[in-house]
Amino acid sequence: MKQVKDNFSVRSADYSKFRPEYPHELINEILKHVDRLDRCWDCATGNGQLAKLLSSHFEQVEATDISEKQLNEAIRMPNIHYSISRAEQTTFPDSHFNLITVGQAVHWFDHEAFNQEVKRVGKNGCVIGLIAYGLMFTDDTFDEFLWSFYTETIGEYWDAERKFIDDAYRAIPFPFEQISPGQDFAINVDWTLSHLQGYLGTWSSVNKFIKKNRFDPVEPFIQKLLSSGIWLPNEVKRIRFPLFFRLGRISK
Repeated sequence: MKQVKDNFSVRSADYSKFRPEYPHELINEILKHVDRLDRCWDCATGNGQLAKLLSSHFEQVEATDISEKQLNEAIRMPNIHYSISRAEQTTFPDSHFNLITVGQAVHWFDHEAFNQEVKRVGKNGCVIGLIAYGLMFTDDTFDEFLWSFYTETIGEYWDAERKFIDDAYRAIPFPFEQISPGQDFAINVDWTLSHLQGYLGTWSSVNKFIKKNRFDPVEPFIQKLLSSGIWLPNEVKRIRFPLFFRLGRISK
C-alpha cells in the first residue's frame, strides 16, 4: 500500500481560518442522488468543513483523517464523530454508509486500496463523491501573477500528486457507476490581501519551500501585488475557485 503523506499537520490552525468553504448548493446536488440520510463518511475531513455541512442532513457523520492536529481544529457538532484513520484501511463495518465524500484529498490516496475500502464499507447504492478545487481566479492581471508564482516560484515544490488537481481529477481511477452533476459549481469568496496571504501559507508547496530555503516566498509575492497596484492595501477582491468532482454509485 502507498505510504501515507501528511503535509497538513503543519499550520493546521490556519486551515480553519483561511481555506474556502464548500457551497451548500454542492451538497444539495449530491444529496439528490442519496437514498437515505442515516450514515455518511467524510474521509480525510481535515478541519471538518464538509462534515459540518453534511451534519445538517445526516443522522450520523463519521469523519476521519490521518492528522491529529487537523482533527483538533475540526468543527464540533453533536452528530459528527471524528477519528484518526487512513483512507484505505478503516474499522467501519461492511455495507455501512449511504454516502462517502472526500474533499480536496483523494489525490493523496492509494487509489486502488481506497476504492476497495469504499466498496466494502458502502451500502449497495451508496454514493461516492470526490470533490476538489483548483487554482483561484479574479482578474487577468492578478491571475497572471499568481500563475507565475504557482508554476515558477514554487512549482518544483509541489508533490507529484498535484497533477491530479491540475487535471481536474480526470485521471483518478473511479470504478463506480458515473453520475453526471446537474450543473457546474464554484466557491466564490470576498478576500482581503491578508486572507490571500494566509491561504497561500496553507499550500504544502509553500511550506516545503520554507523548509528548504528558510524564508517565506509568499511575503515577496504579496509585496509585488502591492507595489504594482494589482491589489491595493484595503481592497477586497471577489475570488472564484472552480469546483470539480467525480460522483458515482456503488453497485454490489
